[in-house]
Amino acid sequence: MSDFMPGIELSRAFYGEVVAPLVAGVAHSAALIGPGSEVLAFDTARSADHDWGPRVLVFTDAALVGEVEAKIAAALPERFRGFDTVFDYHGSRRPGVCVRELGGWLVERLGFDPRGGMSLLDWLSAPWQSLAEVTAGEVFHDGLDGGGLEAARAALRWYPEDVWRYVLACQWRRIAQEEPFPARCGEVGDGLGSAVVGARLAREVMRLALLLRRRYPPYPKWLGSALARLPGSAELGESLGEAMAARSWRERERGLSAAYGRLAALQNRVALAERQDERVRGFHDRPFEVIGGDRFAEALMSAVSDPVIRALPVVGCVDQLSDSADLLLAPRRARAATAAALDLIY
Repeated sequence: MSDFMPGIELSRAFYGEVVAPLVAGVAHSAALIGPGSEVLAFDTARSADHDWGPRVLVFTDAALVGEVEAKIAAALPERFRGFDTVFDYHGSRRPGVCVRELGGWLVERLGFDPRGGMSLLDWLSAPWQSLAEVTAGEVFHDGLDGGGLEAARAALRWYPEDVWRYVLACQWRRIAQEEPFPARCGEVGDGLGSAVVGARLAREVMRLALLLRRRYPPYPKWLGSALARLPGSAELGESLGEAMAARSWRERERGLSAAYGRLAALQNRVALAERQDERVRGFHDRPFEVIGGDRFAEALMSAVSDPVIRALPVVGCVDQLSDSADLLLAPRRARAATAAALDLIY
């Protein structure tokens, strides 16, 4: 493990030493973006057991893709720094260098090309993981004519403020819908049900914390890792850890309540809406502690100035509508599902 070279470093060297000389004189951009744990810098030595090695995406004019691809394939060494340059990918073999036309690649990943401007449906139908994959990683060279890769990444860097308010409101709404349930389940002796709902709420808290800090939440495998990298997240992580390790519903409630309070304070510091009381309170006349997530959702929606966004049902973006990978990884399905749920033109 101590000798492990992160994939982003390996690919940067691969481009500079091998790929760049092969495409000299050709207008192109080159990067490590898209799928792969190394793009989000979560790769470890374990990652190298499949679909891992020196990788570079080369973007060039559509008319040149075949020519550039053939030139690279003919001169690509079999190995680079001890790693194969053609490696296993879901049961097949593929080269570490992929040559594409940028617009087509973006549409394939997202369902649209952000360089032409973005609609509300574009923003709300693009999964967080996909947005993270395009905006993270590293661009090694950006030499495309007429608007290149960095222009696309800049357009996707983060939500416009009213869209951000809307997504945050929907995330608070998800918490509001279930926040009294861990205690209610525990009160009737359903410890398993209390733990399951508590875990669901912990996930929503983690995703909300990332969204409040302008981070696209990654898919479940890396959610905890992403939270741990947030500056100032240690106390929130401790509170959620206490909730997850709880042996009783009251212990679970204490951990979740502490987490809610920290999120409420963060929401107030971000200052996208009117300040709210950061303390937990009783759930009507029942002896359960809640933060009252709807308070925050309503405040955020009240601060939205765009009448189209303000009129949307508070149900959310595609990640808040579904966690099915078969939907999130298929842009046409994601767009259709989001448009149907929000009554947007598809």
